[in-house]
Amino acid sequence: MSGRDLAQRDALVRLGASTAEAIAQVLEMFAPGAIDRGDVSVLPEATNPFASLSRGAVAVSVSYVDGVTGANIFALTPAGARKLASAMGVPPPDPDEGAESSEPGALSELELSAIAEAANQMMAAAASAIGVVLGQEIEISPPETRVIDDPAAAPDLYGSSSHATSTTFLIDGESCRLIQLVPSAFVVRMARAFDELGAEQAGDDDGSPGAGERAGEDGSGGTSMALVEALGEIKLRVWAELGRTHLPLARALSLPLGSVVELDHPADSPVDLFVNGMRFAQGRLIITDDGEWAFHCDAVGGRKPVQAPSPPIATQSNTQQGALT
Repeated sequence: MSGRDLAQRDALVRLGASTAEAIAQVLEMFAPGAIDRGDVSVLPEATNPFASLSRGAVAVSVSYVDGVTGANIFALTPAGARKLASAMGVPPPDPDEGAESSEPGALSELELSAIAEAANQMMAAAASAIGVVLGQEIEISPPETRVIDDPAAAPDLYGSSSHATSTTFLIDGESCRLIQLVPSAFVVRMARAFDELGAEQAGDDDGSPGAGERAGEDGSGGTSMALVEALGEIKLRVWAELGRTHLPLARALSLPLGSVVELDHPADSPVDLFVNGMRFAQGRLIITDDGEWAFHCDAVGGRKPVQAPSPPIATQSNTQQGALT
């Protein structure tokens, strides 16, 4: 194998590792303690990267649309997709409902939507990590979800590329896989960027223990630190829930400003804080010195996902938002 081939292979492995690390951190947010990340494999040319998928696998694909080219496909077994959706607070469908219109064990539209949302966040984190390495912002396309009935025909759906990598994950014991289709031009850019990062780390290494710890045994520590910083910039939807209630649509539309709606929680009960649909913490509402509402966090943990409503789209006032949430 030539030096050029070795450099490209190294760039592919490091690209896969950086992307997989970003994805694993997002998955860990949805399913704490249930995620295991495997190794990155560089697939030989002319190999079908989807050949190892099982029939019925759920695949969510995202392409880069600005900055670089290439595609990422996150594929899960039906059982793995259901476990991820359940971790996000989506219950499995009632077997007594819709039995005539769907196969037993088939994923519901709500489950597929949750998987697409998770993949969107995973790929956004991965794009941020890659953008840090390349020194530019990278945009991704909206996720597209498919059920792979025939893995042999999957390349017709996603196309082919000069290079491909495959990284395995386990979600609560269920296997899933990240497949990356990487054009040659992208590999060249990544190889150059990693070389520049390596040169910067060598220049910063003054022999002190701190510098060695930053670099890490495999020389990728600088990339990991950049990755953590990139993940810190990802925006999440955060809202507090005071309580819930059910109203007929007609009554909800006719509520005048200042209406009082009874909720299912006492006024002095803890307030739940949701992060991207997952109950993340409990606390209480307080008023700041500036007269603004704020959330005082009393406990973080017990992050058992629940089916959370979307945050309100528009409200008339803070008081009405609390009543209708």
